[in-house]
Amino acid sequence: MKLMRVGPLGQEKPALLDKDGKTRDLSAHVPDIGGAAIGPEGLAKIAAINPASLPELTADRIGACVAGTGKFICIGLNYSDHAAETGAEVPPEPVIFMKATSAIVGPNDDVLIPRGSEKTDWEVELGVVIGKTAKYVSEADAMDYVAGYCVSHDVSERAFQTERAGQWTKGKSCDTFGPIGPWLVTKDEIADPQNLSMWLTVNGEKMQNGSSKTMVYGVAYLVSYLSQFMSLHPGDVISTGTPPGVGLGMKPQRFLKAGDVVELGIEGLGTQKQTFKADA
Repeated sequence: MKLMRVGPLGQEKPALLDKDGKTRDLSAHVPDIGGAAIGPEGLAKIAAINPASLPELTADRIGACVAGTGKFICIGLNYSDHAAETGAEVPPEPVIFMKATSAIVGPNDDVLIPRGSEKTDWEVELGVVIGKTAKYVSEADAMDYVAGYCVSHDVSERAFQTERAGQWTKGKSCDTFGPIGPWLVTKDEIADPQNLSMWLTVNGEKMQNGSSKTMVYGVAYLVSYLSQFMSLHPGDVISTGTPPGVGLGMKPQRFLKAGDVVELGIEGLGTQKQTFKADA
């Protein structure tokens, strides 16, 4: 299934995309796409509904594909070819940092370049959405805790991230720096999350053209690994790293400015399109 949330910011309705590409209203059946609705029982309940019986919705705006995200966890340097382009070594364990949930926006919402930014960068990433509470789970069982996947854009301000004292989080958490969606695609629709093509363009120019097959630490490993340190809850999002082609790794380096348009997508998970604007 392709689950989504549509409507004005803060007033999104839960919906699904049917096989004909029509947006169908789920609000009579679930309060939102999040919490119990994306657990095994909740997804089974939605799957049992005949999409044709649901009212159509006009999707003027697509919101973030999951509601109530408590943790937005990111994995750094998790693609071997991306680590190489930045001159970093592949880490012996996953690099973990957090992205503030206040950064989350819809897939096609404007992204704001923060005050003082000179190095706002792009990163297409595979997002993993947790469907039930995971604590101390094994890698063999880890996929039982995954609801599905989404496109995640880990927008980054590199000077904030690495050139100022402290940790990465402040360069990753600016308002609007976390577009997710358009859909939460349930895991049954994705045969192998470790073999998905990924791409990103800036003003129509291809910048990233990679695959999740070069991911160092795969989805099952990451879910298990993270669950050893913290409980993962329904609606939590894990953004699993980016393939090469980011502005930081270019010679000379390239970064985003007001007016730039970024488009990105992942095989089977849909596309995003954002216009970058200067924050007031």
